[in-house]
Amino acid sequence: MSGTTTAAAALRRRAAGAGANRWVVLVVLCVSLLLVAVDATVLHVAVPAVTEDLKPGGMELLWIVDVYPLVCASLLILFGTLGDRVGRRRVLLLGYALFGVASGLAALADTAQVLIVARALLGVGGAMIMPATLSILRQVFPDRRERALAIGIWSAVAAVGAAVGPLLGGFLLEHFWWGSVFLVNIPLMLVSLPVGRLLLPESKGDGKGPWDVVGALMAAAGLFGVVLGVKRLGSGGSLGSLLTVLPLVVGAALLVGFVRRQRRRRHPLVDLTMFARPAFSTSVGCIVLAMLALVGLELIAAQYLQLVLGLSPLETGLRLLPLTLAAMAAGLAGARMLRRFGPRRMVCAGFCLTAFAVVLLTALGRTDDWALMLSGFVLLGFGLETTLFGAYESMLSEAPQEQAGGAAAIGETSYQLGAGIGIALLGTVMNAAYTPGLSGVPGVPAAASASAGHSLGEAYEVAAQLGGSAGAALRHAARDAFVHGLHVTLLVSAGLLLLGAAMALRLPRAMQCEPEKVELPAPRDAAESRVSV
Repeated sequence: MSGTTTAAAALRRRAAGAGANRWVVLVVLCVSLLLVAVDATVLHVAVPAVTEDLKPGGMELLWIVDVYPLVCASLLILFGTLGDRVGRRRVLLLGYALFGVASGLAALADTAQVLIVARALLGVGGAMIMPATLSILRQVFPDRRERALAIGIWSAVAAVGAAVGPLLGGFLLEHFWWGSVFLVNIPLMLVSLPVGRLLLPESKGDGKGPWDVVGALMAAAGLFGVVLGVKRLGSGGSLGSLLTVLPLVVGAALLVGFVRRQRRRRHPLVDLTMFARPAFSTSVGCIVLAMLALVGLELIAAQYLQLVLGLSPLETGLRLLPLTLAAMAAGLAGARMLRRFGPRRMVCAGFCLTAFAVVLLTALGRTDDWALMLSGFVLLGFGLETTLFGAYESMLSEAPQEQAGGAAAIGETSYQLGAGIGIALLGTVMNAAYTPGLSGVPGVPAAASASAGHSLGEAYEVAAQLGGSAGAALRHAARDAFVHGLHVTLLVSAGLLLLGAAMALRLPRAMQCEPEKVELPAPRDAAESRVSV
């Protein structure tokens, strides 16, 4: 009898993630997240070396950079809901294996086409890993107080990965060839795969009804079209262009069809009634707005640091490091702040602090004011991570446990869409404010002014070709126009962040911490979980 009781207790601890093992599980999940986050940004500094070695065309280079986030964002819902059906650990481990193989293929790529395929496979692996990490975290931390701390650590690791990517890439490029930025993934995946198989618990949803394959493919294709259209807008594509409008229209139509299909089905792929919960829908909206501000601002800040202040890529990464360190601090302190202030005040205050930081950064000019920059970036990182932490925790806690994979996929999709929309929207605002400043520069032909109006980098190239006083005047005017565009973009971002603060008022005032019920798996299910991949 005592043996049966002991076995049942062990199964219960494994199902709930109780005991010290759940923190070991968190470490494994954070390593997974770190790899995916690093890979999203590590290639940015390697683009010149890739261009010199593989000689890709303009469209091929665009696909090398964009295909990873594009494929990853498109497949998050597909693999998140598949994990709810077949097992989240199984999908995560398959993602590990695919990520490792794709990393080797990318490192050894000898043509642009092979690198594009490898980056697409990395996106597939990332889409398998990302929602699985959050949904397993939801499973092994049933107590909301502990889960809040775990999500804080998880989000801090995500911030580290985003910042470490360019720094790691810059270091590797100084000592090795560009393929080394992918090879670093392989040893970690070789360790993560057996460790994850040994330590991670298996969990599934309720398993009612068949998995909606058609719905999953509709969601993937629809998200692919929308994200592709948004990215084309962000890279300067016109709304009048067929290559921009067609993906947006087709993608939106497929997503509308997906929503209608889910509402009609008795056992939907994604339970859309979750959006009827104010805390869930508001959290998703806050994630979109926070990422919209963050990614667009980081892109413009990187251009400002390199092109206006003349810093190297490695120096640029170091200047942005305080933002990451502040985000880490906010993630680690997030659980305590959430218990003390509640989701509503925490997310609202995070948005307001970020808006203040953005307005503070409007004092930046053509000269290097490192003290102002440091203050602004620290406040920006702390405020944004506070917002994202509170929103993610509220969204995940509002979702039913059996829908954890789908909810995590929705959160990650919101993250990716917010990033894409941010680049498109703030990039458009930046261009609208920048371009008029280059018209009528003395001694510069109209055609040269039009070319310089595309970007500050292109303006510098045109100025070098012109030379003399005309080139110097164009360079000076382009710098002034870019700084003006930066100020306008920052003010628009501040307005969007204040809109997010108003939206956050719909979140719950207090953090509800009732422990969740954890069902004891049947002995047969437990045995299957031990032998499953």
